[in-house]
Amino acid sequence: MAKRVVNCPQCSKPVEWNATHRFKPFCSERCRLIDLGAWATESYRIPVQENKDDIESEPGAGEPQ
Repeated sequence: MAKRVVNCPQCSKPVEWNATHRFKPFCSERCRLIDLGAWATESYRIPVQENKDDIESEPGAGEPQ
């Protein structure tokens, strides 16, 4: 059976994907912790594009404040 190799999401170093590798998909604990820190500080964000129709259809939209 061929070995499965993936790239570390943090540093792109090749990592063998197997049951004994405890940091998968990361190559090391350091890369795992860097990624965890990015999540904790909310560095990863999904861009949101507001739709004008959605804003106008919300309850209370268009009412003076």
